[in-house]
Amino acid sequence: MLVDIQVLRRDFPTLAQIVNGHPLVYLDNAATTQKPQPVLDALNHYYRDTNANVHRASHALSGQATRAFELAREKVARFIHAPSATEVIWTRGTTEAINLVAFGVGRHFLHAGDEILISTSEHHANIVPWQQVAAATGAILKVIPLNASAGLDLTAAGRLINERTRLLAIGHVSNALGQVNPVAELIAMARAVGAITLVDGAQAVGHFPVDVQALGCDFYAFSGHKMFAPTGIGVLYGKSEWLEKMPPWQSGGEMIKNVTFEHTTFAEPPFKFEAGTPNIAGAIALGAAVDYLQGLDRIALLKHEQALLAQLLDGLAAMDDIRVIGRPQAGAVSFVMNEVHPQDLATLLDMQGIAVRTGHHCAMPLMQALGLKNGTVRASFSFYNTHDDVAALLAGIDKARELL
Repeated sequence: MLVDIQVLRRDFPTLAQIVNGHPLVYLDNAATTQKPQPVLDALNHYYRDTNANVHRASHALSGQATRAFELAREKVARFIHAPSATEVIWTRGTTEAINLVAFGVGRHFLHAGDEILISTSEHHANIVPWQQVAAATGAILKVIPLNASAGLDLTAAGRLINERTRLLAIGHVSNALGQVNPVAELIAMARAVGAITLVDGAQAVGHFPVDVQALGCDFYAFSGHKMFAPTGIGVLYGKSEWLEKMPPWQSGGEMIKNVTFEHTTFAEPPFKFEAGTPNIAGAIALGAAVDYLQGLDRIALLKHEQALLAQLLDGLAAMDDIRVIGRPQAGAVSFVMNEVHPQDLATLLDMQGIAVRTGHHCAMPLMQALGLKNGTVRASFSFYNTHDDVAALLAGIDKARELL
């Protein structure tokens, strides 16, 4: 590898903590990633040295803040290979980005009898907005079922996608199971019938490169905090043809060109969708996170993550009372222990300084489909995790088994 993981870990101050008397083993990255020092520095620099509102003002600080803010938009556009920075909209995160599309497209371009297609493995953020659209418009929500491996059934998807399919909304990577969905194939199938396509990329962008042009999707949504940036900042990529047609998501300052008491003219995208004072510091720090990632050998880091995944799966396979759910491929491994509540196991791991997550992982329909009433234990990686972290988790499970 061209990257020394132990050296890289020094960029993440949180990882040096002692928790419950043990070195922290942080394996909850699917919930949020830790932040490297350059991102923390970017936040501090904005608030300490250039704190001002962006756009419109003519003074020096505002000019500096505006340049940094819009430069971050350009960095994100290059990061996901968007054709133009004007196709990058700042949001609070993936959830708001999906809701923006549900409002702007779903409630204004879908009609009774149109079909919206999602999958069984979706996060609630890519289920509930479409339920609301269906209730408001009379559209019909359809769901791609699982196959025997808990992945998406492409054969069934082929039957479900038809001339009535108006919109496909699909997760790139399952946050609950770590399975990579065949989004390129599904997008191609949807485009063949003229359907609009949205990809929830929250669990993808922090693990491997994403090219929205290669995918061919109309929209791509993701959150900053799952790719080493702060919480409260996210991105919606949208093709310009849709951004120009969609009505504003919210209204007020910043998103207007001209206002009278009789009429308002809206700004051009992306500003049409960014009402009010934005999360300036968050956007700038997201730009810093992009810089940080672009300065690393991401392919080498992905191989490192895959090696950690293989190590964990081998270790769990040797435990006859542990069952891994699905076929994890990126980021996360979900598992259950016979007759043991996931929360009990996670509590014993926390006592050993090991941070994992339990429950339904905001994917209750998936857990119901898999017959997992109490959900799972989920260990989720980032590139700063080590083989020692995996060994600590496996040893921690062994110790918990003795107590349980």
